[in-house]
Amino acid sequence: MAQFDVHRNVGRHKDGIPFVVVAQSRLFDDYRRRVVIPLVRKSELSQIPNPRLNPSFKVKGIAVVLHPLEIVSVANEHLGERVGSLAEEGDAIVAALDELFARAFG
Repeated sequence: MAQFDVHRNVGRHKDGIPFVVVAQSRLFDDYRRRVVIPLVRKSELSQIPNPRLNPSFKVKGIAVVLHPLEIVSVANEHLGERVGSLAEEGDAIVAALDELFARAFG
């Protein structure tokens, strides 16, 4: 499993969140879990207030939005099939995580 691989969401919210993207580094491949970020159907959202935090992508022809505020750790055996990669969009995903974890002063 590579960083930025996209997997089908097989959980109960799969209609609104059809995919997840692996966020963690390959340095932790030996661990039994993966940190993933939900990719929410763009049609489920009324607006995207912060495009840096919530960049948009197309996966399997579906417009999706990265939702890092819902980041989660999932056991490897609970990930659905790999359907693609967002490696070419890796900078946007890392920028979203930087936005999420940046220190806010004031």
